[in-house]
Amino acid sequence: MRCLVTGGAGFIGRWVVARLLADGHEVTALDDLSNGRRQNLSELEGKAGFKGLVEGDLTRADVLDPLFARPWDLVLHLGASIHVQKSIDDPEPTFRNDAIGTFRVLEACRRQYFAQNGLSVDSRHFDFDREVPKLKLRGPRVAVMSTCMVYDLAGGQAIRETHPYRPASPYAAAKIGADMLALSYFHAYRMPVTVVRPFNTYGPFQKSNGEGGVVSIFLKRDLGNEPLLVKGSGEQTRDLLYVEDCADFVVRAAQSDKSEGRVVNAGTGRDVSVNQLAALCCSPQNRVERVAHDHPQAEIMKLCCDASLARELLGWAAKTPLEEGISKTRTWLANNRWAW
Repeated sequence: MRCLVTGGAGFIGRWVVARLLADGHEVTALDDLSNGRRQNLSELEGKAGFKGLVEGDLTRADVLDPLFARPWDLVLHLGASIHVQKSIDDPEPTFRNDAIGTFRVLEACRRQYFAQNGLSVDSRHFDFDREVPKLKLRGPRVAVMSTCMVYDLAGGQAIRETHPYRPASPYAAAKIGADMLALSYFHAYRMPVTVVRPFNTYGPFQKSNGEGGVVSIFLKRDLGNEPLLVKGSGEQTRDLLYVEDCADFVVRAAQSDKSEGRVVNAGTGRDVSVNQLAALCCSPQNRVERVAHDHPQAEIMKLCCDASLARELLGWAAKTPLEEGISKTRTWLANNRWAW
């Protein structure tokens, strides 16, 4: 299949590109490199099927129009601004990239979808409910990347897709808007769209600076013999999903008829506190320190995923235990200091 991955030079995007190539598909990555890195894709260059990285802003027509001049079978939309703190400090870029950017990608997919099926973009007189079941539709299948940060506070229960939302940051609000917009394209146009919602993902190629994930940040500090800094009480919990398991989930969901028009969570079903995680990442000779939280109002104290829908629809389950994933990530960081 011909696949386009937006955000393809980012952390998860890099692994989605690698998975699609391993499955024998043809892949183009799009990234503006505001958060992604060319180095993430360097070992994939030259592999059969990899058509390279297109550097550009996905909110711009002069970037998307040439890309969509060719037909796509899969469009995996991972491109986004992903930092909660930055969205609180300056909301506009996150809204532009996450909400407007998703709209631009969906519209490009809609135009291609309509063209391939002989439909006018002005389809006001087309009865989708009556006519679409009669058609053998062609066009791109679309997966839109969401985030577990959209959910409301949870008690002792794992979070299902039906759990209430609570936009505790502009980032979460922009992602909720993008998710609902994506689902509207399924309901309004019968486009094959799925919203994929993995929980906290970690692993090789994740940034280990202030823009990275907690596992990579802890491990980088430990490798540098710097104290691990726990924000707030450290009692907040996370369901940590290893990145290759995440990429497997995203690719499966993008290709499945069963997930169309659905939001699907992915996680391990096991949450650990940040205090426990710090203990797992900290060497005996190092130490853990507690610091003030930057934006405590945006914190979600318990994040644990109920991935039963992913198992039911996709036959998917996370395979990598947390301790094994931490070990793999530590080894990769130790051998790839360019990523620090």
